[in-house]
Amino acid sequence: MPTAADVNLFPAWDAAVIGGGPAGLTTATYLARFRRRVLLVDSGSSRAATIPLSRNYPGFPGGISGAQLLGAMREQAERYPIQTLDARVDTLERTDDSFILQGEALPAPIHARRVILATGVNDVWPDLPEAVTALREGVLRFCPVCDGFEAAGRPVAVLTRSVAGVREAIYLRHFSDDVTLFLSDREAVLPASELRQLRQAGITVAEAHPQAFALCEGGVQVRFGDGLREYAALYSAFGVQVRSRLATGLGAACDALGYLVVDDHQQTSVPGLYAAGDVASGLNQISVAVGGAAIASSAIHLSLGLPASGGNP
Repeated sequence: MPTAADVNLFPAWDAAVIGGGPAGLTTATYLARFRRRVLLVDSGSSRAATIPLSRNYPGFPGGISGAQLLGAMREQAERYPIQTLDARVDTLERTDDSFILQGEALPAPIHARRVILATGVNDVWPDLPEAVTALREGVLRFCPVCDGFEAAGRPVAVLTRSVAGVREAIYLRHFSDDVTLFLSDREAVLPASELRQLRQAGITVAEAHPQAFALCEGGVQVRFGDGLREYAALYSAFGVQVRSRLATGLGAACDALGYLVVDDHQQTSVPGLYAAGDVASGLNQISVAVGGAAIASSAIHLSLGLPASGGNP
């Protein structure tokens, strides 16, 4: 574990990266290659680690798991002088010319001239038995943009309690002409306008609420009322929790869904505070996260100006 002396080698780090997923690792690697003094703080909770196999990330024809991709990106980052802390940042303060990061697991308060949040989002999981196993086997899914292609031409189910599931079901209708929407409980009710959209799209709205789920050879079985139906995949459409608390505590602007609003350089409404990856408004995709990180780190590098003589690592 790095000591207080390790994390305070300088009066202020050029940049502190919070989050060690694809966006955070890309940012740290870019900044280190720009010869900036960069600190990466990671609590080990990257959403990407839960991906069983991604087939739409460029460069991997046979697909790659989230864990494998993160491992390769960490190995690449370790080739450069990046100080890494396995910890969580609890509070972020703004001073006249820098930020102060603090947390119970941090050995000391950390000062950084720029901060980039790559904290991502948390999926809201359905209350299903064997949900973790179902996700690992590719039966329970969260992202039709990522893997709708794999369900093409086969029956697909969507589980939701809100209009978010309506959008997802209609999106999936492009891949399959057999889409069923299940409302998770009796309290969940859809407006008439949403029901009309579903009917026009040829999507079945189950009249009974799901009672049980079971993994099967062909995917997942859903028991509802007197019926039992098998689907290739079950998409969970309960939304996400955006990990933007550190930024909103400083007054950073968010959109209607809670994502941080960023400019063309990935800077939030707080000067010097940047965001990339799923925490920022935009498409929740690894390739987008990596691209946003490249934009942010390049902008941070230029904003810092020339270093003092001998000041680079």
